[in-house]
Amino acid sequence: MAEKVVYKFPKTLGACADRLYNLRARRMEEQKKVDVIGDEEKALKQHIIDTLPKSHASGVAGRVARVSVVTKIVPQVDDWPALYKYISRTKSWDLLQRRVSPPAVKARWDDHKAVPGIGEFTVVDVSINKL
Repeated sequence: MAEKVVYKFPKTLGACADRLYNLRARRMEEQKKVDVIGDEEKALKQHIIDTLPKSHASGVAGRVARVSVVTKIVPQVDDWPALYKYISRTKSWDLLQRRVSPPAVKARWDDHKAVPGIGEFTVVDVSINKL
């Protein structure tokens, strides 16, 4: 189990705000670097998929790694009404994910419409803006 990290915070809340802003800015800069690496990774995967001879091999090995091209079938809904009818008739609710769309619920609440079965809870967060 990993040890819990204990952070030393600045003494004043103003200094905490500045530290939070600087940490976020640093993380966002690092994220840009990670995104560049991710883009190259995606492009390289696509290159391997496109150039690996389809009939000769399912993968290729280098000095440190072997990659294999795998295919999988991913379901895609072509007819939502037909699917909903099937789910309702067979009670196959496991075909759906159990979550709601927060923007859709908020839009109804903004129109003063109740959504049966929907409750709410409050999330406390911090807004950060550069001065």
